[in-house]
Amino acid sequence: MGFLDSLFGPSVPSITAEELSQRLKVGKHPIVLDVRQPEEFRQMHIAGARLIPLRELQRRMGELPANREIVCICASGSRSRSAAKLLIKAGYKVVEVAGGMHAWRRLSLPVQKG
Repeated sequence: MGFLDSLFGPSVPSITAEELSQRLKVGKHPIVLDVRQPEEFRQMHIAGARLIPLRELQRRMGELPANREIVCICASGSRSRSAAKLLIKAGYKVVEVAGGMHAWRRLSLPVQKG
């Protein structure tokens, strides 16, 4: 672990909303982990996304498979970066979506409601 990692935690690799869309289309099947609040998730989310709010992630991370890539997403990227750092420290393979759901919507990518 480097000096900056010890201060700020591990660095988090990120992908764009477009890259996530492509991964989902070609069948790479990452786990899309939405770490927003339930109200935000009900308003709109990526089809197939799994909701675990950031404040619950520490105690619920055992629900996530250790052998699949996890893509963290939130509204803008702040919460997903925190979630990704937590998961990386626990040994998961994780990336976060730069710009979060705001970036997803700017590209007019499909969402589900409810």
